[in-house]
Amino acid sequence: MMDRRQLLGAVAAAVSSRVVSSSAWAKPASEWGGTVLDIHLHPRRDQGGEFNHINGSGVSKAVLLTRAETAEHARDVVAKNPGRFAWFSGADVTKPGAIEVLRKNLAAGAIGLGELKSHAACDGPEMSAVYRLAAEMSVPVLIHFADFPQFEGERTWNSGIIRFPGVVKANPKTTFIGHGDAFWANTSNDVPETPYPTGKIKPGGASDRMLSEFPNFYGDMSANSGRNFLDRDPDFAAKFLERHKAKLMFGCDCNCRDGHGAGQGSQQPLIAGKCVARETLTALKRLTSQATFRRITLDNGTKLLKLGS
Repeated sequence: MMDRRQLLGAVAAAVSSRVVSSSAWAKPASEWGGTVLDIHLHPRRDQGGEFNHINGSGVSKAVLLTRAETAEHARDVVAKNPGRFAWFSGADVTKPGAIEVLRKNLAAGAIGLGELKSHAACDGPEMSAVYRLAAEMSVPVLIHFADFPQFEGERTWNSGIIRFPGVVKANPKTTFIGHGDAFWANTSNDVPETPYPTGKIKPGGASDRMLSEFPNFYGDMSANSGRNFLDRDPDFAAKFLERHKAKLMFGCDCNCRDGHGAGQGSQQPLIAGKCVARETLTALKRLTSQATFRRITLDNGTKLLKLGS
């Protein structure tokens, strides 16, 4: 028989064991074998579109990467879906007042800067101001690197990744996340003038070296560029994923409506008519161990972005 004190203690322990912190996931597991964080999802125009995508693709939580005009919408999505979304603030750094916009959105709840995608040099004065702000506010900055146009009439974005090791070295208090065509093309030391190179990868590329050499440099696995990397040289990719398992984070950058490919407008063969999240997660499952898959799809992002687990 328990006395009254023992009984109250047992009840308190039982209640305590069921308490969940405010940062816990609203959807703790998925078809991928556990909780999945997508660090690269853009806000949708249709009502509930972001929620439809993460539910459909089996993702537990996503970071919304905004432009200046979509920041308010992202804040609303986060507020209405506690535990499922967070947001980054982006801005066109070639426009006046961009730094003030970014600073304002950080004060309003953004947990990072990105996606930064402007017609500027990655080591130019406009982007350098962003790097200083990121260091000042202790938030990461996610950068889209593109040195070659994907289609006729397109321009480059944050060009000059081959020079970026100097930028990272000069900004040790800034946390960088690399993304985009040039980031994944430069995993190879031999980069043809195309956004989506094919064939064997030559070791020693700038992106590979930055992930190895700089503790403040990370990689975003999203988009067709990330998916193309995983497919072009699977043997290299598997070793790369294992080598950088503490520095890579899953993202989708997918524009399908339902997490199953509906409305996917890309003509790129690996993702045409498909959900990029599903395609990338499937490839990661094939190329990694269970432990490495979890680090890339959950642990690294939650730690870096301070999202809890």
